[in-house]
Amino acid sequence: MKHFVLLLTFIFLISCSSQKYYVTKIEGKKIAITEKQSSVTEIENYIKPFREHIDKDLSEVLAYCPETLDKSKGEWQTNIGCFLADITLEKSNPIFLKREQKSIDICLLNHGGIRTIIPKGDVTARNAYEVMPFENSAVIVGLKGDQILEIANYIVSEKKPHPLSGMTFTIAKDLSVKNIQVQGKPLELDKIYYVVTSDYLSNGGDNMNFFKKGVSRTDIEYKLRNLMIDYFKDVDTLKINSDLRIIKE
Repeated sequence: MKHFVLLLTFIFLISCSSQKYYVTKIEGKKIAITEKQSSVTEIENYIKPFREHIDKDLSEVLAYCPETLDKSKGEWQTNIGCFLADITLEKSNPIFLKREQKSIDICLLNHGGIRTIIPKGDVTARNAYEVMPFENSAVIVGLKGDQILEIANYIVSEKKPHPLSGMTFTIAKDLSVKNIQVQGKPLELDKIYYVVTSDYLSNGGDNMNFFKKGVSRTDIEYKLRNLMIDYFKDVDTLKINSDLRIIKE
């Protein structure tokens, strides 16, 4: 992959009487960075210890994954989606409980936010950076039962296995949803449920506009990637829960 440096030239028109400067033209050109450019020894020597330190931290084995976690295998849910939703709820809940004296009911993330697999074998911090390279943080949104119903309908309409935890439902033959349960109990439309998601989705990203109807919003300032790394450090082996969350008739 080629990288480019954009070289810009600014031409100013100077008014002598008022000493004001005006941009009248901007020119630019791409300069390709390829293997032909030689490295600068001084720069390489300066950054080498930093690179080696970071690489050592990212390569340290933190846990073991008993099976390959892959978002491409599964119609309505995937093993990596269930795993990420489960640990996001698990790691976020104690913080939310301490701050707000309330428990998180559901976790909803987005299928597209998972960027790669977690292969079977040793797990490192590098895996977390590869799976979630973005700077998204965990946000808890209070939603009424009507919006929880919207979540179920959204998942069906999207036809994507969005990561989901704490909530189950059935897709009928006519693609309507029924038997919605939250934490094992039937959905109550007049109840407030607390849903942990990413800050991106909480603002309506990926057309998850139901989050904009939230009655409360709490940013616990915990990056999803850091949450993954902390989970890796807490366990010897990743716990993969394969229970059915979405059932199709």
